[in-house]
Amino acid sequence: MKIMKSKYQYIAILGALLLIPLQGCQKLLEKKPLGELTSDSFFQNETHALWATNAVYNLLRNWEVHVFSYIGMTDIVSDDADKGSTPNDANFLLEIDEFTYDAGNLAMSTVWSGYYRGIYRANLAIENIPNIDMNENLKARYIAENKFLRAYFYFTLVRWFGDLPLILKPLSPDEYKQPRTPAAEVYAAIIQDLKDAAEVLPDSYPATETGRATRGAANAYLSKVYLTLGDFGNAETYAMKVINSGVYGLYPDFEKLFQPAGENSIESIFEVQSTALDIGGAGSQYNEVQGVRGVPNLGWGFNRPSDDLVASFERGDPRRDATILYVGEILPDGSDFVSDNPEIVGERYNQKAWVPEHTGGNGNGPGNIRLFRYAEVLLIAAEALNENGKTDQALTYLNMVRARARGGKNVLPDVTLTGKEALRQAIWHERRVELAMEQHRWFDILRQGRAAELMSKLKPKFKAGKNELFPIPQSEIDLSGGLMTQNPGY
Repeated sequence: MKIMKSKYQYIAILGALLLIPLQGCQKLLEKKPLGELTSDSFFQNETHALWATNAVYNLLRNWEVHVFSYIGMTDIVSDDADKGSTPNDANFLLEIDEFTYDAGNLAMSTVWSGYYRGIYRANLAIENIPNIDMNENLKARYIAENKFLRAYFYFTLVRWFGDLPLILKPLSPDEYKQPRTPAAEVYAAIIQDLKDAAEVLPDSYPATETGRATRGAANAYLSKVYLTLGDFGNAETYAMKVINSGVYGLYPDFEKLFQPAGENSIESIFEVQSTALDIGGAGSQYNEVQGVRGVPNLGWGFNRPSDDLVASFERGDPRRDATILYVGEILPDGSDFVSDNPEIVGERYNQKAWVPEHTGGNGNGPGNIRLFRYAEVLLIAAEALNENGKTDQALTYLNMVRARARGGKNVLPDVTLTGKEALRQAIWHERRVELAMEQHRWFDILRQGRAAELMSKLKPKFKAGKNELFPIPQSEIDLSGGLMTQNPGY
């Protein structure tokens, strides 16, 4: 049985015991656990430690964390995608697409609530699991898993919002109102959590534990955090730890990598588990919101690959057709073809989010969410090595990614550039086409310092010095009594 697939019943039980609804971080902190079970009655044994940890993983499939708003604030906001779907559906995403959003936009408050909910759950586990009488090695592993997940939530939030309330423990009532902590301190906490996790987490798990965080995942995220900070020495160090571990490799077929056959493959470093069970409880809407709208009726049609993305693929690159699903194209399983929907302008879809027809129903779809792949580690290594003056090694890892993409076709020749700037541009291009529509592009162009340059050409309402960060939800500022300040320009 896989984590969050067959253990969904544990999560539901835990949810009834200690998890609480919220509209935002401050509201979360102001509510008390149902039945006062969180510390006194719940964290009593090894099973409780498992349930508490699984409850944090469970959020990764949640609507507030990796579905509608998340896709809007990663892909649709970038030059890789447009809102898609019908013109009048989900205007809050259209505001993101056109850079007309403000601090009242639904997406910002949604992810703020979801990610701080995850931090809250992780903090409860980290605070209470040490006091349980249980196997010490397993105890340490559960704490490490929760630190990894807390780091993941904060890493996403800090790139969206900048300075954040940094909360690393359950708070007492007089601590509920928290100011924003400088982003540098948030990053320091992220790095410490990931380092702590990497010291304890195993390299792999038995099949019954598929989906849990590993040492490789912690090191991979460390490499990405350091890359984001421009610390190329440490980015190289941690990327090479993953490469030299020998645990991972490239899945041979790029297109099938994103189909059911490619789930939890040798390329998977961190992957959210989703299954469409008839009784619910283990699925996600990540794929549904991006599915074909019309005939066949597979979803809502959001997150349309942009014209700019289509034009970015080199001639003959097989990844273009593996990434983009066009009108008239036969579905990957051969079950149907995409019919023209006259209500959708420039109709095309994210093929990486396609899943076969299933019985799970609305809001309970299959399809794992691939958050970190080995190909990205190779590209992080290539970028860091190039910045560190190690051109030959950088080319090796860059060309490994291109070789897998080309397969047996006479396309995508090896890159032979030796100049640092030219190779940097080649690596950035490769990141775009390799990771397209996987919710990386916005964060990439931000850390590269190119958001204003690229977005102002496509979106005239983009404002440099403002739109690099999203606004803190106004509801959170109001709840803080003015203790939290707003980002510039909002």
